[in-house]
Amino acid sequence: MTTDLDAFAHGIFQAQPFSMFLGAELTAVGPGTAEIRVVNRPEIQQQHGFVHGGVLSYLADNALTFAGGLALGGDALTAEYKINYVRPAVGEVVIARAEATATTRRQAVCQCSVYVVSEQGEERLVAVAQGTIVSAGKKEG
Repeated sequence: MTTDLDAFAHGIFQAQPFSMFLGAELTAVGPGTAEIRVVNRPEIQQQHGFVHGGVLSYLADNALTFAGGLALGGDALTAEYKINYVRPAVGEVVIARAEATATTRRQAVCQCSVYVVSEQGEERLVAVAQGTIVSAGKKEG
């Protein structure tokens, strides 16, 4: 089952052009959990040298959606989410870890913590997010 879950999640992730553009990596998945990383580099920073809030937001949103989708058993979309930036993101790598905290037949409420990792491997919380994830269903035309 884990191999099927891994293959399913990584297949969806690899099909996301924006994730590939950012150089993001889906590093862990489980039933209702997900972890996504991106290496910090100048192209994703704002004018003060911090990782841009939009990149942190992308990581939180995508990790929430993967955690919720895996909890719901399929492809999913974010219905809503909010993010709180805790401190400037300065570090080598940014990691978003999300988990589904409440799941019904139709939706999953998920929480995500976003960290930066220093050269010494120390993690520091930079943002917290919560979102509601729903099954993707059929595309509307």
